[in-house]
Amino acid sequence: MNKKAVYALMLALLLPLVSYFIVKHFSDETVVVPRHYLPDSTVERIVNGKKISDTQWHVLPDFAFTNQLGGNISWKEVGSRIVVADFFFTHCPTICVPMTKNMKRLQESIRASDKVGDREPDFVQFLSFSVDPERDSVQQLKKWADRFQINPQNWWLLTGPKKAIYDFAINDIKLGLVDGHGVDTDFIHTDHFVLIDRDRKVRGYYHGLDSVSLAKLSEDIIFLSLEKDRSKKTVFEGKLELIAIFILSALAVVGFFLLLVKKRPNV
Repeated sequence: MNKKAVYALMLALLLPLVSYFIVKHFSDETVVVPRHYLPDSTVERIVNGKKISDTQWHVLPDFAFTNQLGGNISWKEVGSRIVVADFFFTHCPTICVPMTKNMKRLQESIRASDKVGDREPDFVQFLSFSVDPERDSVQQLKKWADRFQINPQNWWLLTGPKKAIYDFAINDIKLGLVDGHGVDTDFIHTDHFVLIDRDRKVRGYYHGLDSVSLAKLSEDIIFLSLEKDRSKKTVFEGKLELIAIFILSALAVVGFFLLLVKKRPNV
């Protein structure tokens, strides 16, 4: 192999590495994913002689409710998708109709985005929990879904035992912390949409009747979809920097070899 071919090979190996580190640097600085909410505890550990504090964030427990099609729904059925949740009831005379319309607009805007590339997004699931389950039967939820032409593929209206729904909303999602005037143990009436990540941790509360807040939610859904899914690991997981060091070392050896050959006198 002549020198030009070797130099070309070195350049071909070096450019992707440089590009990787440039993209990684700017990605780490510019992509700001939604922050965590609801800390459970703080764990301290020593790393390289320094004390590091790790916050343990509250993980939402599993549930067992029924959707508008009569299907049994739990976190298992949601899978690894991001969740946008809200709380409503079909006899609501005020905020629930515009909230449902805004949720539908949000669903359609994400479906049409470049990130999706498909007719329906497979990375987000919409969940609407009825806070009036005594009246909101499966049949009643189906009527509501038909009224607003809700696509059941990635939007489920849920009903179930009232205590389970209220415990989930108040004690786990902590709606009372963000909407004290509209949430109590007797009746939940809040306009908040809640963003939940793949690990079942709350990542944001948004006003479902405010256009600015909804735009932020739409943006945060996309940012959260870019966050690494810990359930999916690749063979190169955590090894890219090591591979880069190995290739750069190989390039240094080749360069040193070429230098020796260049200085060697011709016989």
